[in-house]
Amino acid sequence: MKNKVKIGIIGLGLRGASMLEYILAPMNKDDVEIVGLCDFYEDRLKNAVEYINKVTGKKPHSSTQYMDIISIPEIEAILIFTSWEMHIPIAVEAMKAGKYVGVEVGGSYSIQDCYELVRVSEQNQIPCMMLENCCYGRREMMALNMERKGILGDIIHCTGGYSHDLREEIASGKVNRHYRLMNYLNRNCDNYPTHALGPIAKILRINRGNNFLSVASFASCSKGLSKYFNDHADRFSEYKDCSPAQADVVTTIITCAGGQTICLTLDTTLPGYYSRHFGIFGTKGRYIEENDSVFLDGEHNPDNELWKPQWGNAAVLEDRFDHPLWESYKNDVKQGHGGMDWLVIRAFVESVKNREQTPIDVYDTAAWMSISALSESSIALGGTPVPAHDFTHGNWVKNNNDPLRNKYTLD
Repeated sequence: MKNKVKIGIIGLGLRGASMLEYILAPMNKDDVEIVGLCDFYEDRLKNAVEYINKVTGKKPHSSTQYMDIISIPEIEAILIFTSWEMHIPIAVEAMKAGKYVGVEVGGSYSIQDCYELVRVSEQNQIPCMMLENCCYGRREMMALNMERKGILGDIIHCTGGYSHDLREEIASGKVNRHYRLMNYLNRNCDNYPTHALGPIAKILRINRGNNFLSVASFASCSKGLSKYFNDHADRFSEYKDCSPAQADVVTTIITCAGGQTICLTLDTTLPGYYSRHFGIFGTKGRYIEENDSVFLDGEHNPDNELWKPQWGNAAVLEDRFDHPLWESYKNDVKQGHGGMDWLVIRAFVESVKNREQTPIDVYDTAAWMSISALSESSIALGGTPVPAHDFTHGNWVKNNNDPLRNKYTLD
């Protein structure tokens, strides 16, 4: 086991800059050293170097060219926080250089890219982990723990998605140099499926005895973002009267080899509240994020007609059903979306230290990222189901369990 993991960070925009705080948190300080930084924009690079120097007393190497950082011999792992379209190209180059890869969430642009990610990982025997922080959310891990203990019975259906009013962030993309704007102007797909899909895939044992079979996506019209441009024409005049390609709401239905169905909803250009719509429906009970409630057969049946007073009861059930990982850290970890940002980084760092497989592996990463490309194809075909892809070469049939057995395992 290595004492300290030397990492390079590529991408220092909103997400990358905020993640520096969690990477350098007190509970990480003896494990992690940031050796190299990269961003295309020099002001972001300068700010990050100064922040790290202030916290650690050391100035990391810095460059606007990502290959300069990947080429530093002492770096063992690369964290990628760039625009979506650069995730896979940079991950591929990092793995070719023998570096562990942690890549931020985002969908793929082609199925071929997903296969390339897997091919390079296998060829170089290097793990590639999607940093899907929601897999380490307290409620998501609570639902995982309940399913593994049989409390929810056989899982039949799952819901998930991403509802988040991003109109200001998208519209300000040119000023803030944010990648979402060009994606929304030119693509139409579920561009951000993994926040709910990652935890669902782990609960359903995707790639480990189960697999995605088909993907069908349905797109609404697109009016929310264009209205926002027009309502704020003094700031966004160049986009006045434009017609973004991205639908206001995309609904995606995924079928699984085990017979389960998954319904994902993307909703980011209309006014509304934040939600990941996380829901797990089993033969013995269910969990619903929207009202943070657990309903168990035999325990809550008398309340089924008047369930609203029970909303929020998941909080009272934490002592019974919390995942052991959250039991260990709930009093210590507060950073980053309630702690899950810190936990996902911790899981990655521990894997690099121990030179073992990551709890979210390259097959998970490829399968989850592929949904965006498949969604785009299905929408273009009028909602026609398209076949999902098996990135495990058929090994999902016999790989019934995750071999990883440390405390950050999602099995």
